[in-house]
Amino acid sequence: MTHQRTLTAAHWGVYEVEYDDAGRAVRLHPFSNDPDPSPIGLHMLSDEVTRLRVRRPAVRRSWLDKGPGANPERRGQDPFVEIPWDEALDLVAGELARVRRIWFNRAIFGGSYGWSSAGRFHHAQSQVHRFLNSIGGYVRHQDSYSLGAARVLMPHIVAPMDELMSLHTSWDVLAEHCRLFVTFGGVPHKNSQINAGGATRHRVKRGLYGLRESGVRFVNVTPTADDLDTGGEVEWLAIRPNTDTALILGLCHTLLAENLHDREFLDRCTVGFERFAPSLAGKDADWAEGITGIPAARIVRLAREMAANRTMVSINWSLQRSHHGEQPFWALVTLACMLGQIGLPGGGFGVGYGPSNLMGSANPRYSGPTLPQGTNAVSDFIPVARFTDMLLEPGGKIPYNGRTLVYPDIRLVYWAGGNPFHHHQDLNRLRVAWRKPETIIFHEQFWTPAARMADIVLPATTSLERDDIGYGSREPFLIAMKKAREPVGEARDDYAIFAELARRLDAGDAFTEGRNTMAWLRHLYGLSRARSAEVGVTLPSFDSFWQAGLAEAEGENREPVMLARFRADPAKHPLRTPSGKIEIFSETIASFGYDDCPGHAVWLEPAEWLGSRQAERYPLHMLSDQPADKLHSQLDHSPHAHATKVKGRQPVTLHPADAAARGIAEGDLVRVFNDRGACLSAARVSDRIRRGVVRLSTGAWFDPSDAGSNEPLEKHGNPNALTLDIGASKLSQGCIAQTCLVEIERFDGPAPPVTAHKLPEFVKR
Repeated sequence: MTHQRTLTAAHWGVYEVEYDDAGRAVRLHPFSNDPDPSPIGLHMLSDEVTRLRVRRPAVRRSWLDKGPGANPERRGQDPFVEIPWDEALDLVAGELARVRRIWFNRAIFGGSYGWSSAGRFHHAQSQVHRFLNSIGGYVRHQDSYSLGAARVLMPHIVAPMDELMSLHTSWDVLAEHCRLFVTFGGVPHKNSQINAGGATRHRVKRGLYGLRESGVRFVNVTPTADDLDTGGEVEWLAIRPNTDTALILGLCHTLLAENLHDREFLDRCTVGFERFAPSLAGKDADWAEGITGIPAARIVRLAREMAANRTMVSINWSLQRSHHGEQPFWALVTLACMLGQIGLPGGGFGVGYGPSNLMGSANPRYSGPTLPQGTNAVSDFIPVARFTDMLLEPGGKIPYNGRTLVYPDIRLVYWAGGNPFHHHQDLNRLRVAWRKPETIIFHEQFWTPAARMADIVLPATTSLERDDIGYGSREPFLIAMKKAREPVGEARDDYAIFAELARRLDAGDAFTEGRNTMAWLRHLYGLSRARSAEVGVTLPSFDSFWQAGLAEAEGENREPVMLARFRADPAKHPLRTPSGKIEIFSETIASFGYDDCPGHAVWLEPAEWLGSRQAERYPLHMLSDQPADKLHSQLDHSPHAHATKVKGRQPVTLHPADAAARGIAEGDLVRVFNDRGACLSAARVSDRIRRGVVRLSTGAWFDPSDAGSNEPLEKHGNPNALTLDIGASKLSQGCIAQTCLVEIERFDGPAPPVTAHKLPEFVKR
């Protein structure tokens, strides 16, 4: 018998929900329209995933017995008391009212990180921000862990990152016109499984294979060779981590010294080259070799090859998650300007191909459904990666993008969507800062490490338990995400939770506007349909869409080549930079006077790298990349993610020579450590990684062995027990997770069990 199927969406793909004869959702299948579906979400209905659900409202016992601020050092250790919904909502509303009455709304931090749900209405970040705005506002975060440095830099010199990401030259145009594809950091297929709002047709693998079949030659500049798969030959330049800026400047030097730069393009479409060019003195290929480890002769030849061919230069996001992370992006744009191919089919730059499914899409660009968040009456904000600093240093001042920010005194943290004990750096330092707020409230679906360290946990539904609309930028389909099953336990939609809280706080009408979920879906879809029509994209009526289960956006992609209109006529199609052109030298950034981010791209030595004195003590550079088996830490407890672990832990990859020097063999338990902490992992040995470099992917749920220690042994292989928590520069204050030196040793003692996926203790009152 053929069973009924409906569709649902996650950030890593669309899935078909199969039902049994009784109408129960029993399994998920890949979307039949997806040529390269991701397996990540196939186990969302599994018993292993369901086991860790938050089933009822729960309150930390010390907080419940003694009130706000009680025994904050016990967060993560105290048992929880499950209570009825009405009591939980009264507690939360009362605590919000207390904090607002005594310290006002600038004592509330609204935490979220956006990857909570592909559904555009039940998007936890939008919901929590809309709710907090309806009751007077909150301290917000700005930028992202993924793109902290680039998001601040790029609007000054070219355009906002979101705009550039949606404008990347399409894969089909690259296949026809590009002859040389040079990527700094690869085009990792594992990262491109995702798109914010849902990847409906995964295109990166087919795009790369199509380029190779068209005769495009690839050069992959990266410490890890396996982050670019074209189905054919790729030249691998195994660079030292955090030195790409030096290599790019060496390429620029050759172009200038050999008169291979495009003077006409520089004069017509850029400003500041004459201020930048003198800085290349002495930055030749020999200089670059000493920093990067790439032979000078190859640097010179590569510059000549790039100038002689239609060349695309791409940079992966990981490069700006480093100390001085603005510089490789600025240097790459400068290099592309000197080559003069920006706006030409198959040439220019990408920022970058591969970090998500979005870049390279040839589908129409249109505006999807978006829940309005309202107006925030609180002006205070922080760069997202400075969260720990904010908690530890209330009243402290930091420079940021030309202004001085003052850290507010946060008394209450309200989090919905996201896991700070995944995203943040130096988690042992965060654990200390976590004691500062008097109350921490989480909406959660699962008992994650962050939920276990909260005071009040409210059970939230998953995307399978509610109606929503899936939409991803430059994706061909909108998805009718029809409710597939009833909520587990007493879980409620974030919207329903916030509506009840808003009513208790006399803001019910402002939050709901009198609409239930289906009324909101119809309203938001209608707004999206009207906006899309204005740019020539046609969507069917809501009723037709909902009945069919999906809607295909029909229209033309008017910009298949990034910045083509700007190149053709910079005066008629200026950029939104101060000059209207690409700013090789930025007067604005120079005016800030930052010693760690001057007015043009420069090589600045990172706080930790293989050329530093610290490498004598910690001789391995640890890269902590996006995992292949999950999005960030989502579904780390699924069978799919569990199957990738070694001895129950996130594996770390070493070069054979580094492993042999330490007496480490494939599969051995190892201790990865530095002055900030230590974690247990299991060794994988590969010659596809540069010697002196190790890779420990993120996503393992944080699992410290001693909850009372400031520097415990993390048992599960979470690299953020080791990473450095300082800003990329005074300009962006972005995260620098990829700037991290470590040492590794074989772990021969009794291995402590992994407890990250155990339920917390529950007690009666």
